[in-house]
Amino acid sequence: MFFFVIGIFILSLGISFTIQSDLGTSPFDALLVGLSTNVGLTVGSWEIIMALILICCNSLLNRQRPEVLGLLTAFITGIGIDMWLFLLQDVLTPELWYSKVVCFGIGLIVVGLGTATYLQTNFAPIPVDRLTIIVQELTRTNLFFSRTFIYLIFLVIALILNGPIGIGTLLTVGLGGLILNYFMPLTGKVLDRILTHSGTSPNHDKDKKHSI
Repeated sequence: MFFFVIGIFILSLGISFTIQSDLGTSPFDALLVGLSTNVGLTVGSWEIIMALILICCNSLLNRQRPEVLGLLTAFITGIGIDMWLFLLQDVLTPELWYSKVVCFGIGLIVVGLGTATYLQTNFAPIPVDRLTIIVQELTRTNLFFSRTFIYLIFLVIALILNGPIGIGTLLTVGLGGLILNYFMPLTGKVLDRILTHSGTSPNHDKDKKHSI
């Protein structure tokens, strides 16, 4: 549970960096920001609302009972996003193009690291990440394809809502899956060593097919 929460807060920090970079966010985060701007409520609040919708969609696609624990993950993520945005809004406001690029690049890498960390715990994935797993299994493809496919769908919706779409969004679509795919085995090895050293069985092998 400790590494799960740590991973979520790392993920939400990365999301906040991409938002503050003003170069465009991931399609899903652009959707959340667009909803926040046009409808109201905070970005974190829409994270939770969209999670509820996606949980229902995932249940239909996977023909299983809704994974209500995904709401817990989305709730923690939503709190993390709002918290980091509040803390960074006056501290991290890049104005020059290269500082925006650095800010976005850090955010993109941190998002991949955070996502890989919390997914390795095999505890209640964020619904959009569970959707990635479902699409990967249904299409029998790799992580890059499933992640990119889902990102493209959210990209269209975010464009309709005038979300923060930019060069960063395109980079996220193209590189997000690759970065996540890179960090998954690394975080798996690190957590295995930590948990083995502490005498706790990670049980990764048993649930490996359910991880990105």
